[in-house]
Amino acid sequence: MIRITEKEAVSSLSPFERYKYFIKRVADTELMYSLKSPEGNLAISEVEATKLFPLWSASEFAEQCSVSGWVGFKVEKIDMDAFEEELLDFIHSQGYFLNIFPVGDNTGFVVDIVEFTKDLREEMKNY
Repeated sequence: MIRITEKEAVSSLSPFERYKYFIKRVADTELMYSLKSPEGNLAISEVEATKLFPLWSASEFAEQCSVSGWVGFKVEKIDMDAFEEELLDFIHSQGYFLNIFPVGDNTGFVVDIVEFTKDLREEMKNY
């Protein structure tokens, strides 16, 4: 469980600093979170014709983004196995970019799946 002060502190970081925090947390816990609609659709946003798949390092951060077009979406826990076996190829085949750690209506750090995977694997070597 994330303490309120940590939630506020991390949410106020720049997108790149939140990305670095995300990579470290996910490498440590091997868990990440996204949002799904009641119908089971992934939360996808679009910025300048680029489709973005959001990810957070804790459910509390994802919950604070159930706003605007994602009202009613539920937090979806994703372990590393599910990410690698189910989502990785899907995200790549669809040409989606990852939107790491958006806050409210603000976009997080946008990264392609290749760079993200490289960064995460590099950090996981420390564990």
